[in-house]
Amino acid sequence: MTKRGSRRKGATRAERAARAEAEGKRDFSTLKKWSKRIFVWGGAAALLGALFLAIAVAFAARSLPSFYQLKATQTAQTIVVRARDGSELVELGPSYGRWISSEEIPQVMKDAMISVEDRRYYSHPGVDPYGLARAVYVWATGEDRLGATSTITQQLARNVFLNSNRSLDRKAREAVLAMALEWKFSKEQILELYLNKVYFGGGAYGIDSASRKFFSHPATELSTAEAAIIAGLVKAPSRYSPTADVDAAVGRASVVLRLMREQGRITADQAKVDVSAVNLKQEQGTNSVRYFTDWALPQLELLLPETFEPIEVWTTLDPGMQKAATTAVQANAPDGAQGALVSLDRDGAILALVGGTDYVETNYNRATNAMRQPGSSWKLFVYLAALEAGYTPNDRVVDTEVSIGGWSPRNSNGRNIGETNLRTAFAYSINTVAAQLGNEVGFSQVASMARRFGISTPINTYPAMVLGSNEVRLLDMTRAFAAVSAGGSSVEPYGIVKVTTADGELLYQHRKARSTQLVPDHVARGITDLLQTAVQTGTGRAAQIGRPVAGKTGTTSSNKDGYFVGFSSGITTGVWMGRDDNRRVGGLQGGRAPAQAFAAYMRYAVKDRPVEEFDTELQLPEWQMDAEDDYFFGDPDDYYYIDEQGNLIEPGRSDQPGGNLPFPGEGGVQRDFDDEFNRGGRPQRVPGPRPEPSPGRGEDGAPQAIDDDFLDNAIGRDERPQRPEPRPRI
Repeated sequence: MTKRGSRRKGATRAERAARAEAEGKRDFSTLKKWSKRIFVWGGAAALLGALFLAIAVAFAARSLPSFYQLKATQTAQTIVVRARDGSELVELGPSYGRWISSEEIPQVMKDAMISVEDRRYYSHPGVDPYGLARAVYVWATGEDRLGATSTITQQLARNVFLNSNRSLDRKAREAVLAMALEWKFSKEQILELYLNKVYFGGGAYGIDSASRKFFSHPATELSTAEAAIIAGLVKAPSRYSPTADVDAAVGRASVVLRLMREQGRITADQAKVDVSAVNLKQEQGTNSVRYFTDWALPQLELLLPETFEPIEVWTTLDPGMQKAATTAVQANAPDGAQGALVSLDRDGAILALVGGTDYVETNYNRATNAMRQPGSSWKLFVYLAALEAGYTPNDRVVDTEVSIGGWSPRNSNGRNIGETNLRTAFAYSINTVAAQLGNEVGFSQVASMARRFGISTPINTYPAMVLGSNEVRLLDMTRAFAAVSAGGSSVEPYGIVKVTTADGELLYQHRKARSTQLVPDHVARGITDLLQTAVQTGTGRAAQIGRPVAGKTGTTSSNKDGYFVGFSSGITTGVWMGRDDNRRVGGLQGGRAPAQAFAAYMRYAVKDRPVEEFDTELQLPEWQMDAEDDYFFGDPDDYYYIDEQGNLIEPGRSDQPGGNLPFPGEGGVQRDFDDEFNRGGRPQRVPGPRPEPSPGRGEDGAPQAIDDDFLDNAIGRDERPQRPEPRPRI
């Protein structure tokens, strides 16, 4: 039993083994069959792909420009920026230097570039298969994206014919064009094109331009260390530029020298050259004009159709004023602080713009981009809202302790002076009065006034906003003060007058922006009165320049920001000073350093302009006048008017008391017309007995007009500006 079972079991194993062997043979046969098919199909696909690639490369090669056409083709745009007087301020864009032929290019320059950018340059057909395979392997084993594999030829194809996006489509076209270049041109021709066209930073295209920019001599004189520095720039021109970061440039050049030695292109002794001893061209503190061009030139994308031809941009900038502005900021900014200045002409033309103390040190534009607190210069909008609501500069106000929703502002000197007038409160920047005014007219009204005058940054309506807690741009604040200088009319800053081609063809011409009256004339005159007093006797005395000046100081808590904005003779200038890290700065009060910089600049800016007195004479609107101050111009017979009882009196009505004359005479007797109007046609009210009113009629018998309170309630206008209550005001 056991043997029989054992034999049966053994037979089963044999059967299984035989069956497994048969299956293995069948599987191997199938695998072999499919392997042959895959090999055939893969080979056919590869052959077709190679054929297709060859055809694509051939067609691309046929369509390529000639070598001499490529030499003459420049792919970047040159922009000449001109001042308002036509003089050249700066030339921006590419600088190509002299074309250096392959025979003139130092061999060490060729070796340096090949070592760091394309070590197998002389052996590949435009695309490096080894480099590509290595990049694919690295990517397949964990990298997020396919690493850069561009050869010198591929870089040339991209720089001349394509853009720099990272799409697979662009990479494929780049590879085809690179092989087409290799098909059509020799290695020496390709290297010559590359070294004369590649970008090295700072606007320098080609090794000759780079050599002149960084070393002050032509590329034909490049040393080993200098060639290593230039070759190292291609990877990241802005990061490794010797004018931006010498240490980074030296470190990158050392890498280039090491690669050259490892590849046998230089000896070990040559690789030991002291790169740090290279005599770099000293970069002078760049003209602050670049702050202006950084703001103005991006606008060309909206003003012009797409063009790559050289253009000339004619601007509003005054070279003398720009220099004076730069000097004023640098001379008056406290140690460790930055400064900015914006100056506008009466039509909004930017005469000077300084975004910092040194453009080379920092190109951040604090005049147009930085958002900082303006301090008490923000009170411009508080007092504009108060004047529009019915206040006048002579109105009595009270400087006393105040609490608004738990917020209790204090004056900078910690004292209160009691009763004073609006003019004095503004001139000495009394915080408690500004807080009470904002609370009375409404913080939302103050915010609305700021928006109306061009403040574009977010505005909160917390009570502390009246003291300048909102962050603003200096350009916006200067624009707001310029609107006051323009009599309350809107001002639109601009910097570009026209754009022409190098041949003089007009591409763009500035058109004057439509002006809007932002506040009534009497409000503009009233705020000018206050601003003038602030400079004459108040916190802005340091801004005096020997002619009428109107302006306002601003200082934030702990002296983190200092402001002064003002105008004289049609020029409005704003100055800000502070630290970029928002730390405290000693002596930064708006009435000191910023006001002094304002005065230093404005003395130059207005020297050739006539002295202009400010118009501060108030002509209040009818609703804001006392009865004896009412007047109107021209022939009174041409006017409908409302009498003291609210009655509409029509001219020429014979059934009205007084006949054709608008006013009843003394004692009910008609006055002669000439007696009713004196000096400029100003009517004088004359008291006299009045008849008893009848139902529905006024005292003179005329139909009774609808009561103003009824109208206000009917239309929901409960806060119509009213004549202020008897003084003191607040």
